[in-house]
Formats: sequence, C-alpha cells, structure tokens
Amino acid sequence: MTAATMNSASITPTVSRPNPVAVGTIVWLGSEVMFFAGLFAIYFTLRTAAPEQWAAGSEVLNFPYSLTNTIILVLSSVTAQFGVFAAERMQPRSTGWKLSQWGMVEWFFLTYVLGAIFVTGQVYEYAVLVSEGITLNGNAYGTSFYLTTGFHGLHVTGGLIAFLLVIGRAFAVKNFGHKEATSAIVVSYYWHFVDVVWIGLFLVIYVLK
Repeated sequence: MTAATMNSASITPTVSRPNPVAVGTIVWLGSEVMFFAGLFAIYFTLRTAAPEQWAAGSEVLNFPYSLTNTIILVLSSVTAQFGVFAAERMQPRSTGWKLSQWGMVEWFFLTYVLGAIFVTGQVYEYAVLVSEGITLNGNAYGTSFYLTTGFHGLHVTGGLIAFLLVIGRAFAVKNFGHKEATSAIVVSYYWHFVDVVWIGLFLVIYVLK
C-alpha cells in the first residue's frame, strides 16, 4: 500500500449516528404534543359553548398564586439544565459547596424539590377551588380546568420519578459514563417539555380572558 493510499484511508470521515434513546424520546414527545393539543382543543370548544361559565370561574382563580407557582416551575427547568451541563462534563456529584462546583445530582435534586413544590401548590389550589364550588363534574369549566391541569400534573409527577431514577443510577454505578449522561439529557428534554406546556396552559387559563 502506497503512502498516498494510507493517508487517504486515514482521513476517511466517520459517520456519527444519532443516539437512539434521544431520538426515541423526541418522537415520543411529539406524540405528547398531539395529546396536549387535543386537551387544548377540548378546552376552547367547551369555552366557546359556555362563555358565561368561564367568566364566573375565572373570577375565582388566584392569579398571583398561580403566577408564583409558574415561576417555581420555570426555575426548575433552569436548574435541570445546569444538571445537564454537569452530566455532559461527566460530573455526577459536587466537588465543593459553591454552585459552580455542583454536580448533576445536586442540580437534579434541587429540580425535584422545585417540581414537588409546584405539584403541592397545584393540589392546594384544587382544594381551594373545590371549596369555592368548582368541581370536576360541576360544569364544563370545572371539567376542562381539572382535565387540562390534572393531566399536566400527572406528567410533572412522572418527571419527578424520572429525576429520582437518574439520581439513584448516578449513585449505583461505579463510573459515571456516556449512558448515564444520556439518561440525564433525555429526562431534561421531558422536563422542558412539561414546562413549556404549563406556560401555554397558564396563559390560556389564567391570562386569556
């Protein structure tokens, strides 16, 4: 083999295939987009059919409280991304007390706490609304409100479980590697998705009159 042939072989480009787990997650999230699009369609259909119920129900909602809860969820998406940055540099745990030294586990645990506060806040809001007479089977407004926000709450709860699994896996493995980092990234995709969906729900339910 000549030197020219050897040089040509050495510079042959390699094909980088996308990670199948990440691709599968993105495809699955696409189906979730369709699911929530259906919920939004139901909400607007019922709202058009009974606008007087929406006028009365919107007066009961506590906008400042829900805005605070929304900010908490948005902040959890920020902390989740910092956890991804730590996972990408293969740092599962902290090397010190400073935030710049935190690892994936610390950032994801903070994300879990913020997400749990959001879910708890939503449950408390449900209790208040029920005491005000807004129930799931009371009228079209109550049905659409609890369906849309309730299904989102279930998705947030699923994300919290996923964070615990990723954190547990980081402690279980001896060497934090590419597979564990990919799991962290995939969970962050899902978390950002439920965050964006909630922003849409917040604007439609609490802001749009």
